[in-house]
Amino acid sequence: MSHVESTARPRRGGWPRRLALGALVPLLILVAWEVVTATGLVPAYRLPGPLAVLRAAGELQAAGELWLHVAISVQRVLIGFAIGSVAGLAVASLVGLSRTADTLLGPLLAALRAVPSLAWVPLLILWMQIGETSKITLIAIGAFFPVLTTVSSALRHTDPQLVEAGRAFGLRGLSLLRTVQLPAAVPAVISGLRLALAQSWLFLVAAELIASSMGLGFLLNDSQQNGRVDRILLTIVLLALLGTATNALLGLIEKKLLRRWA
Repeated sequence: MSHVESTARPRRGGWPRRLALGALVPLLILVAWEVVTATGLVPAYRLPGPLAVLRAAGELQAAGELWLHVAISVQRVLIGFAIGSVAGLAVASLVGLSRTADTLLGPLLAALRAVPSLAWVPLLILWMQIGETSKITLIAIGAFFPVLTTVSSALRHTDPQLVEAGRAFGLRGLSLLRTVQLPAAVPAVISGLRLALAQSWLFLVAAELIASSMGLGFLLNDSQQNGRVDRILLTIVLLALLGTATNALLGLIEKKLLRRWA
């Protein structure tokens, strides 16, 4: 077997090994968590053990509330993420390809990007009342800026030779953007989407902490007010798992996009 053949052949057991290594640290944290609570090193009212958190999940499940909180939050995140990402991609295409648009909109967008998520909440409630529209709008704002920043920067630095080749084939405007410039920026688009998805979960909690009667952010706030540390920990774990799951789903989409365009 030649050296080229041996290096080209994929290594067996690659992804199971990576999965096992990735799970190692969380398992060690889980064991340490159980040890410090079972031995009384940390009082249970400050840090309930893993079994107490599981019991809290069982209580919410028996009451028919757990998956309802999860489903509502996931729905809000996905809708807000989709709206914010599409808007971010559109504005990024504008400011990334037009110096005039960048000059006109750049300072304003930079200023809006610096506004904290909680600062938007009172204004959105005033404009849109307490409802789904205000929450989804806040999440969309969170998803908008990471896509805008990464994609606009990538479009500004698209290889000029690729652009000239596209123009030589008669491509202009939207056809040039769709055929040449956006495919060249696919890695940046994926990076922006990953950041936007993480930001969407952060803005979700901000929205549901302030103005919600359902969802994981509401559960977090309600548990804090009632001193249910076990439910607080449960909510944090659920947010972490959901964020990981949606990021993994985006990773599958990334592979397909890179296979086609990169």
